[in-house]
Order: sequence, then structure tokens, then C-alpha cells
Amino acid sequence: MVYQWYPGHMSKAKRQMQEDIKLIDVVIELVDARIPYSSKNPDIDKLAKNKSRILLLNKADMADPDATAEWKAYYEKKGYFVALVNSKAGKGVRNVHDVIQEACKEKIERDKKKGIMNRPIRAMIVGIPNVGKSTFINSFAGKACAKTGNKPGVTKGKQWIKLNKNVELLDTPGILWPKFEDQQVGMHIAFIGSINDNILQPTEMAYELCKFLQKNYSGMLHAKYDIEESEDGLTALERIAKKRACLLKGGVLDLEKASIFIMDDFRNTRIGRITLERPSMIEQKEREKKEKEVAIAKENAEARAKGLAEKAARQAAKEEALKAEKEALRLKYSGGIDYEALEREAYEAYAEYQKEEKPSSYDFDE
Repeated sequence: MVYQWYPGHMSKAKRQMQEDIKLIDVVIELVDARIPYSSKNPDIDKLAKNKSRILLLNKADMADPDATAEWKAYYEKKGYFVALVNSKAGKGVRNVHDVIQEACKEKIERDKKKGIMNRPIRAMIVGIPNVGKSTFINSFAGKACAKTGNKPGVTKGKQWIKLNKNVELLDTPGILWPKFEDQQVGMHIAFIGSINDNILQPTEMAYELCKFLQKNYSGMLHAKYDIEESEDGLTALERIAKKRACLLKGGVLDLEKASIFIMDDFRNTRIGRITLERPSMIEQKEREKKEKEVAIAKENAEARAKGLAEKAARQAAKEEALKAEKEALRLKYSGGIDYEALEREAYEAYAEYQKEEKPSSYDFDE
């Protein structure tokens, strides 16, 4: 299936964010620690250009801790202020205040030089649907400020939340981007529940998840479902369906029901702490993408060079023909060759030939 979801309210929310960004000092983006690359909206990078950036790896308790450490280093290297949080339990949330102060250190110093004291820092909270923005805000504020829910689209509009005299937060609706160029990104977003489940195919998702787990987290499916693992995702799915007694009439395996069980287990960490992507995977993809772009550019350059060469050859041939024609005209009219005299000589020679071969009634001398 093709993974894509961009309802109209997201386009409206993006336009509103573009208007509000001018009021903001720092952008705090929440990503899901299980998919730190796929859950990071590329449109936010354009939107938050020239703003301080904080990246919160939320739901870190659900992700592979080794992979999370790699992602933290990866994004810090790219210039982000990074923090690990578990918004639901409140773990790591208090540290975010210090991260905000550090990220806005230069801005605070500039204000002091201008004589502006104690102006609150304005932060915009952004992220894709169901990444935990509202839960984070409520935990950060220590009170229920934002509506929460375990499905995308709970936050419908923007709202300002004053945490204290130092920080004000602008909560925004979760938005995706119009088109996933990499369908694996779309698949990962679907895995964590950021795309409306009603438009998805759970069997295909569970199949891909089983295939991934057997390759990257060998033994997890066996430990959870007591099945013999194989390299084939479908075989694992069928064995789980049988083990869970997911059956239709006549004893036929109900793969859809089993798939819903598997995806729910994954989303609630009942299979284990899993991260679906690593920096090395993304770097490899970026290298392959760059190599492909270079190959395409080379191919286009060669095709253009060939076209230019053919055009040059045609132009040269045309110029040569024109040159020859000009030379012929020059000779004709410059006295170099008397074409009329040559024509007369040829005519007379032909007439003599005709006389010798056969008497003719034509008299060429007249």
C-alpha cells in the first residue's frame, strides 16, 4: 500500500504556524524515539530557519536505549539541543527548562544589552500527530493544559500556555507533510499510530514489522509469542495467528485480527524496546540518494553534451554549405569562371557530335 495522509486541517495549521513563527524565540520539536528520523517533519526545518532548535526524543522508555544514544549524538552533531524524555511518566521533563535557557542564551544576553529584563522566552511546540506533544506540555506545566489522546488529531488549534514568568509555550496541531518521498518513512509513521488507522492495512504492517524484528531483534517474537522464528514475515505472522487462536470459520487463520494484536503489542512496548531505524541506516540511504543524484546528473550532462555536439555538427555542416554556395556565387560573378562560355562550348560540342553520328535537319550554325 501507499502510505500517505495529509488532511486539509494540516495545511491550514501549517499556514498558521508560518504566521506565528515571527513571535517565537525557540522551536521545540518532539519526535518519537522509536523513529527519530521518520517522525521529524522536514517542513519544520524550513519553517524554523534561523531559530534556536530543541529536539526532544519522546517515549525514550519505549525505544532501544543503545539506538537512542546514537540518535542523540547524531542530532547534537547537527546543531540541535537534544533531550530524552518520557512525557507520560514525567521523566526528563524538568530538565527541558534548562535546555531552553541554554538554547536561548544568546537571545537573553542580547535582551540584557538592550535593557530588556525578564522578558519570557516564547517557545513553539511542534511535532507530527500522536507524538506526545500535549502529554509533554501537561507534564512540563504540572497541570492539564492541553487535551490528550492516543490517536492523531487531538489538538485542533493553537493555544498559548504560560508555564511561569520565564517561559510561554505555543502548542500547535500535529502536522505531517504533503508527500512521503520515502515510503519506509510513511510506514514507520503508520507503525507508531500517527496516521489514521482506518485508512491502513494492518496485515501488511504486521508482516513488515515481523520481517524487521526477525532480522534486527532476533528472539523477540519467540520470547513474546513462543513461536519459531523464520526470515519470512508471513510465516511468523501465520504462526502468531495460530498461537493466539485467531481463526475464522472453518479454521482459517484470521491474519487481520492477529495483525491488530501485533501492532497493538508493538505500540505499547509489550514486544520489547524497539527502534525501527538507526543513524547508520539513514546515512547509508543518504549516500545512495546522493550517488543516484550524481549518476542522474552525469547522465543528463552526457546527454546534453551529445545534443550540443550534434547541434554543433549540424551548424558546421550548414555553415560549410553556405560557404560553398557563397564561393560558387563569388566565382560566377567575379570573373573567375565564365559559366555562360562553358555552357556554349558544351552546347557546340554536343552539336558537332550529333552531326558526326547522324545527319540532322537542325542547323546549329544558324
